[in-house]
Amino acid sequence: MTTPVQSGRLSTLAAALVVARRDFGAVLFSRSFIFFLLGPLFPVIIAMTAGNIGQKVQENAAQPVLGIAMQAADADAMIAARRKLDPRIGASLPEFVVVKRLAPGEAFDATTALSGKGANLAAIASGPLSAPVLTGPTGRIEWWKGPVSLVAAEALGRGPKSYPEVWLSGTNANTTADQHEDRTRTAQAGQTLLFLLTMLLAGMVLSNLVEEKGNKIIEILAAAIPMEAVFFGKLFAMLAVSLVAICVWGTAGGAVMLAGAQALGPVAAPAVGWPAFLALGGIYFTMAYLLIGSVFLAIGSMATTVREVQTLSLPATMLQLFVFLFATYAMSRPNSAVELAAIVLPFSSPFAMLARAAQDGAIWPHLAAIAWQVLWVLLLVRAGSRLFRTRVMKSGSAGAAPKRGLFGRRKAARA
Repeated sequence: MTTPVQSGRLSTLAAALVVARRDFGAVLFSRSFIFFLLGPLFPVIIAMTAGNIGQKVQENAAQPVLGIAMQAADADAMIAARRKLDPRIGASLPEFVVVKRLAPGEAFDATTALSGKGANLAAIASGPLSAPVLTGPTGRIEWWKGPVSLVAAEALGRGPKSYPEVWLSGTNANTTADQHEDRTRTAQAGQTLLFLLTMLLAGMVLSNLVEEKGNKIIEILAAAIPMEAVFFGKLFAMLAVSLVAICVWGTAGGAVMLAGAQALGPVAAPAVGWPAFLALGGIYFTMAYLLIGSVFLAIGSMATTVREVQTLSLPATMLQLFVFLFATYAMSRPNSAVELAAIVLPFSSPFAMLARAAQDGAIWPHLAAIAWQVLWVLLLVRAGSRLFRTRVMKSGSAGAAPKRGLFGRRKAARA
């Protein structure tokens, strides 16, 4: 007799869509949502405070180096002289790195080497030690003319009053050091925006279950559809509401930026290009929201009142803040174990990968990272739904008997 009821149960996907549609309409058409859209006026202060993090990123970012492209003996002499004079000119010149040891008579194009991939080059010193040629941005090499002459004199073994003339070869080309610095700013801006949106919007998930737990609606849903469907439905409903809010804020912000465009500074193009960067930004916001939202749903299942939700919201916010700071620190250590750890850790992975999109043009790592994040969303939702089901079944002595009866009916149906 119960077979028709079982065959009529919705699949997990269909049930999740039903729950998502119900929650989306209930939140979007509520009067409180209008006031929620005004919320970003206050986090703007937080955004200004986040500038301090930017200063720390710039301090920890990879420092530019001055390349040496000379004959082997001259290049080694320049490196040794730079190390010897470090106590005197440590703040005047960047570190030296040998770009190429030239054979006798071999030509070298310093301008091409500056704009190519490789070391974080700010300028290149070439030519003989007796008359070095310094190639780089005009304003920068003017400052370095004297210190390079001092290093060359030390490399030649001359006295302190005999310094070789340094010839300048100014260029307006964007060096790898300039590109790295500009793209670091773009990566930092993307991470900060992703963090602010996630922090502002993911908090709605915490209080999503409290009301339905109080009026027993959640228990009816648990008996009718799989709990995984309930969790997925609520997550995607809140995600859809968040995307609506972002569209409203983006439209308003775009109008303000268009009105005051002359006051805005240029923003460096990310390594993957603006279309791919914006697309990846939307995907990583979705993944960050689902990852932290699945945890927030599990935390919210432990609360029975709004007061408990407010108590739990502080550690949840701290969790988001620590994840953001870790990803920001990893951004200043590209291709290091710290960045790899930030990519592997699911909660910091969206932030770390968005920064990588601004600094590295490779696309395939993003495909692997997105698949890794999707896997963790599925695992967290399943774990959270099991925890919630366990707590609901154990909530209250009055509710214990119906739960045992529910299991009894299911066992009888299987029999």
